[in-house]
Amino acid sequence: MRLNIAGLAFLVVAVAAAVTAALVGLRVPQAHRALLDLPPAGPDALVGVVLATAGTAVLTRHPRHPLGRLMAVFGAWWAMDDAAASWLAYATMHHPALPGGSAAHFVYQRLGAGLLLLLPLVLLLYPDGKMPTGWWRGITLVSLALTSLLPLVLVAAPSAVAQATSDSRPIPAPLAALDLDPLHVPLPDSVWTGVLLVAQLCVPLSLVAPFVVVVRRYRRSAGVGRARMRWLLWAAVADLLVMLTIRLLPNEFGTVGLDTALAITAASVAVGIVKPDLVDIDRLLGGTVVYGALLALTLLLDLLVLGGAGRLLGPRLNEGERLVIAVFAVAILYAQLRHRLWRLVRRWVVGERDDPYRVMSGLAERLERADDSGTQLLTLARTVARAFRTPYVGVEIEQVNGERLLVEDGERPAGTRALPITYRGEEIGRLLLPRQAPSRTRLSSNDERLLADLVRQAAAAARAVRLAEESQAGRERLVAAVEDERRRLRRELHDGLGPALAAVASRIDTARITGRRSPEEADRILGLARQELSGMLTEVRRLVHGLRPPALDDVGLVGAIRQQAERLRTPGLTIRVEEHGDLSDLPAAVEVAAYRIASEALTNVVRHARATECVITLTRDAEEGCLDVLTTDDGVGLGAGVVSGVGLVSLRERAAELGGSCGVTSAGSGGTRVRARLPVGPPAPRREAAPQKETTTEEVGI
Repeated sequence: MRLNIAGLAFLVVAVAAAVTAALVGLRVPQAHRALLDLPPAGPDALVGVVLATAGTAVLTRHPRHPLGRLMAVFGAWWAMDDAAASWLAYATMHHPALPGGSAAHFVYQRLGAGLLLLLPLVLLLYPDGKMPTGWWRGITLVSLALTSLLPLVLVAAPSAVAQATSDSRPIPAPLAALDLDPLHVPLPDSVWTGVLLVAQLCVPLSLVAPFVVVVRRYRRSAGVGRARMRWLLWAAVADLLVMLTIRLLPNEFGTVGLDTALAITAASVAVGIVKPDLVDIDRLLGGTVVYGALLALTLLLDLLVLGGAGRLLGPRLNEGERLVIAVFAVAILYAQLRHRLWRLVRRWVVGERDDPYRVMSGLAERLERADDSGTQLLTLARTVARAFRTPYVGVEIEQVNGERLLVEDGERPAGTRALPITYRGEEIGRLLLPRQAPSRTRLSSNDERLLADLVRQAAAAARAVRLAEESQAGRERLVAAVEDERRRLRRELHDGLGPALAAVASRIDTARITGRRSPEEADRILGLARQELSGMLTEVRRLVHGLRPPALDDVGLVGAIRQQAERLRTPGLTIRVEEHGDLSDLPAAVEVAAYRIASEALTNVVRHARATECVITLTRDAEEGCLDVLTTDDGVGLGAGVVSGVGLVSLRERAAELGGSCGVTSAGSGGTRVRARLPVGPPAPRREAAPQKETTTEEVGI
């Protein structure tokens, strides 16, 4: 980033003027400067350098910013004003006065009054360099005109009248020999006196409108704008503390206090415009208020103790003894009050995040009282909102069925930013905060660590509650499924097999009765009974297949899926079933779930995908102890906004019943990808089969 040439030029002028003021001022005794009522050489020039530096910094980042130009110009002017004062003092040391004395007096005494315009201009232009709009613009222009009245009057007013108006002392003798009124306008002294009094009265009145403008901008600001305005607020607080402190010191330090306040304001304005996040302004502001209040409290207590000791003990104690008593009393109360006052101010400014242990313990206590995940998420949202003083917090958690549970505290703004909530490396949700957050909610590194700890603790708690709810829901589904299956079997047996068996028994009885007189009729009846028994056998096999596909026991999981693929195969569709790893000792429940998931996925491919190729891959991961069932196709894929049907929901439910997971996504090159992960545990160790005696078995069929 290159320095701005214009700002750099004014900075060079300010530095040159400051060096000149210092070199010339070293030759002037302080007594002579006091005689002329001139401030010590150096501080004013240093303020000019600070102003010019601040202006250059602003112009470097924002080359056309009016406040940057304003501070650069006024910085050079301020330093030149101090250089003129130094030359005035040096010139009047000689008799006759050295050349340039009258010009130096005019620059310092008359033109120097124009420096009063700096404060209202800064207040009106900060932070964006734009004047107020509407009817406020007219008010501010009138305010600036009132501020300019005194500098304009001093240019033309007689020095004697101006001296008598501001100070009862006469003009010092060294100055009386100079030409003090080069632009004097001949008017009666009474007129000039009245005009000067009015002009001096207009100066404080002219600052009312700029201060009102600052308050309005502060109340309407948000985000980075609020942070910039808080830099100006901090400068005002710091200036007030400086001026109050200077009031307790001898009069010689009055100019130093004013210069310090101006330097603080210039630096604060520059930082607020260029880099408002340089430091935590809320922490800085809170600390300034706290230590300022403690300073005032200490001084007040000191005065009260000294006064009380003087009244009670009178002449028995000298000033030193009273001071010792006061110091002890102040130290005792200071130690008790400082921490509490600091916490009170910090909590008011930035919330409870200044006490991380209090925040964490409070969250843990409230989470223990929460009964469900919704209440826990709401507890987390309210804790974050209270700790970080943010108007909105949202917590969004992904549920097993794919839906998202959103809990909010506060009114949701137009824009939000999301922070991930992770548990054991898995993202289970998001924390939503306002995108344009107030400056007090801007997070430092310590705040980010506290927020991460809060989210981590709440994530673990929410995860535990969610798992408990899922377990309870799973048990309920399992009980319901068992009861449904029992009801179905009862209905099938009672309404189907029962009457059929009764009919067969009736036919057999009929055949026995008619067999003696008509063997042919008995044989026909037995044939009908045999047909009914065949139908019942088919029904029994159907029921058995519903409980567990027989193919799993006959040809294994891979063979059963290949048989299902052959049954569902259509012209133009190629189906491949691949296996990786040892699939021989899978648990029965895992085999059934894998078969059902693969069959359902294959059915969806045949019905909806319009694919030409489908691949089913079964992989057993021995390290993770799981079985991967992956089904991919090259079909049309998932459309935008597709709602999960009964089939896709059943895939997730079957995997969830075993503690696994199932996801349906679009494949990278088109088509659909269904992946289920089912926990199976490590493979059982192989053992050599013991020799067995040869036996003979007889297969009996129904």
